[in-house]
Amino acid sequence: MAGCLRPVSDSAREIENLVYRYAELIDAGDLNGVAALFTHGRIRGVPDGPPETVFEGAARVRQMYATTVRLHEDGTPKTKHFTSNLQLHIDEEEGTAYGSAYYCVTQATPDLPLQLIVTGRYRDTFHRIDGTWWFDTRIMFVDQVGDTSQHLKF
Repeated sequence: MAGCLRPVSDSAREIENLVYRYAELIDAGDLNGVAALFTHGRIRGVPDGPPETVFEGAARVRQMYATTVRLHEDGTPKTKHFTSNLQLHIDEEEGTAYGSAYYCVTQATPDLPLQLIVTGRYRDTFHRIDGTWWFDTRIMFVDQVGDTSQHLKF
């Protein structure tokens, strides 16, 4: 059994931390911080969708979140994003990687008791620039939706 185990690479840990940092920043309401994670990347609203569903670079990602996410009086969306089932495939030589994960978002506000509001999957690609791992592309698939009236502006 010991021959089957491989140590977690530094790249794997760095990418994993990047994925978890996204959740931490969005829950803190730090839209500038979330956007900065996509300085060298993009979020695709729809796989292979039209150009208007691609938010490229920090400014466009910031604009997307400012337009869609409701921040409450404390400056946060009052959510917790839980990311699990993270799988990474890394090409160290090329400095690229792809991965997938599940997400589950809970929310509680003065008007909404604690509840699950959305679940889905991320499909991500990453690239290393000057020794640092960045999101290249994030596609968010929504699988289940609950009451998002206190989370989304639409």
